[in-house]
Amino acid sequence: MTDLTEACEFVSSSLAEVGDPVKAPQMQAYMKTEMPFYGVQKAGRTPIVRELVKRFPPADGDDYERLVLALWELPHREEKYVALAVARHFKNHIAPERLHLYQRLIVEAAWSAWWDLVDEVATKLIRPLVVGYPDDTWPTVDQWVDDDDMWLRRTAVICQIGAKDATDARRLFDFCAARAHEKDFFIRKAIGWALREYARVDPEAVADFINSHLEELSGLSYREASKHIQHLVDPR
Repeated sequence: MTDLTEACEFVSSSLAEVGDPVKAPQMQAYMKTEMPFYGVQKAGRTPIVRELVKRFPPADGDDYERLVLALWELPHREEKYVALAVARHFKNHIAPERLHLYQRLIVEAAWSAWWDLVDEVATKLIRPLVVGYPDDTWPTVDQWVDDDDMWLRRTAVICQIGAKDATDARRLFDFCAARAHEKDFFIRKAIGWALREYARVDPEAVADFINSHLEELSGLSYREASKHIQHLVDPR
């Protein structure tokens, strides 16, 4: 079993050592969060993550969860980035049994940290599950699209970004249509983003969806979705 205390101490001390006290408040202000930063950009975190996964590999799925959560619960923003990097690294533990863990990360990220962590979970951890284990994963994600939690709804919409030919297009379009009426910026942006990315795979299908939902789609969703296929979509 991984020594969680030692792993957390390694991460915190390593980040503190390379942190920039000038950048830290600037990064915090940019992300509009009260969560403290060390002032470490991704390039500075990468060698720390590399050493961490070498020294503290989880023994099994339960150990993986404990390690991810122990890092996630540390107080600084960069420690949460490291937690998600660790979660992504151990691909053999990204399985339907971890859905409850990833759902917790989505909900807690929205409470304390905001959109970038939510999107990381959605596109890097949920996507491999809906693609690799659709029968075990979609029943849960199908519920998220109507959940009271806006960030779970956003996750349902964007979780196939990057899936390319493996995208379940019917679900993508159904989810976008189901949430098209929403006024929240993050949902409207999510719809546009998801459709724009799938347009790289099947521009005609996305154009057909846009043209048949012109009245329902917000201006933001329409603009984002049609960005590279203006020649195929009807004007607003």
